[in-house]
Amino acid sequence: MALQSVLSSQDMSELTRTVKELNSKTNQGKSPQQNLGKDDFLKILITQLSYQDPTAPMEDKEFIAQMAQFSTLDQMTSMANDFARLANMFAGTEATAALGKSVELVEGDRVVQGTVKAVTRGAAPEILVNGDYYPWDQVTKVIEESNSL
Repeated sequence: MALQSVLSSQDMSELTRTVKELNSKTNQGKSPQQNLGKDDFLKILITQLSYQDPTAPMEDKEFIAQMAQFSTLDQMTSMANDFARLANMFAGTEATAALGKSVELVEGDRVVQGTVKAVTRGAAPEILVNGDYYPWDQVTKVIEESNSL
């Protein structure tokens, strides 16, 4: 028997509203995610182990396979973080190498040209050009000033 045939439409809408309120309190403003992280994987594994039938425990092969999956997930997450840090270091190095050079960058609809006078450090380096700071990722061209004698 379907739930809708037991409850009136008013009761059904009240139930839906109550469930939404409970979910919003439980989630505390968190947005739903479409992918699972290592914490989610561990929660699922622990739940699975705590509810398994003691007379028919999980096969060793299954457990080892799940632990291998967890290990792989953990290593991939670590590698992704390392690659992000490496990319930030390259951006900072690239921005620092532009000190004293002429650059061309795009900010909205306008193109700005000038010499890089300073560089900030961090995950998103910025350069000082014509008295204003601009994000390094807006630079489209770096031009080495030629010294003619």
